[in-house]
Amino acid sequence: MTRIFAVANQKGGVGKTTTTVNLAASLAATRKRVLLVDMDPQGNATMGCGVNKNDVEKSGCEVLLGEASISAVRVQLEDSKIDVLPGNADLTAAEVSLMQQDDREQKLHQALQTIKHEYDYILIDCPPALNMLTINAMVAARSVIIPMQCEYYALEGLSALMNTIEQIKGSINPELEIEGILRTMFDPRNNLANQVSSQLILHFGDKVYRTMIPRNIRLAEAPSYGLPILLYDKSSRGALSYLALAGEILRREQSQADSDLNISSEAQQA
Repeated sequence: MTRIFAVANQKGGVGKTTTTVNLAASLAATRKRVLLVDMDPQGNATMGCGVNKNDVEKSGCEVLLGEASISAVRVQLEDSKIDVLPGNADLTAAEVSLMQQDDREQKLHQALQTIKHEYDYILIDCPPALNMLTINAMVAARSVIIPMQCEYYALEGLSALMNTIEQIKGSINPELEIEGILRTMFDPRNNLANQVSSQLILHFGDKVYRTMIPRNIRLAEAPSYGLPILLYDKSSRGALSYLALAGEILRREQSQADSDLNISSEAQQA
């Protein structure tokens, strides 16, 4: 079954795009079929994968407006083994046009239905705002991965995001859940970071990934070369951390599958 994750946080600068790009590449490194969908008009995820957002003839804009299919727009990357639905400034125009359309929240979901069987994982990079592009991502997704820094203001942003998720779950997408909370740019020497981390675990328990993404110069450099960290410096702490995150996600999925199988077996025996 295809897993569709929206990678979202209404607060900018928390490592959202970095996580989308590098988690996609890390999952692909485990031989999973991965599509990265860039729903951010800044197009940073597109550029971070090595695709020039200014050179693409079509982008997610045409997909959302029904003028092109994902299969006609996606870019296949040989090096990182992922497919990318590119995003650029045209997405802003798409958002304006969507406001006048029926089922405007469903456009990405409808487009993904035609190709989702081709992938094991679809990761959607959301803009750092609650707008029609973010709503489309959360309606299309089954769950949300929330990257966040362990600092005071991040907790306020998390509260706002939780409210958004609950609203979308209650009105449009009842299947939407939090997949996990990822602590990014984490410095264990920072007392506040450790305090916020403890608060997260207290309130969200197993929803907080055990993997933490450290501050890492190589990880920060990689986007300027248009490469995921695995291709830029596979031995760096950043690369190892995202590989660990991919492994944790795969183990969680297997554990859930085993649990569902046991429940089904017990029900049949009863």
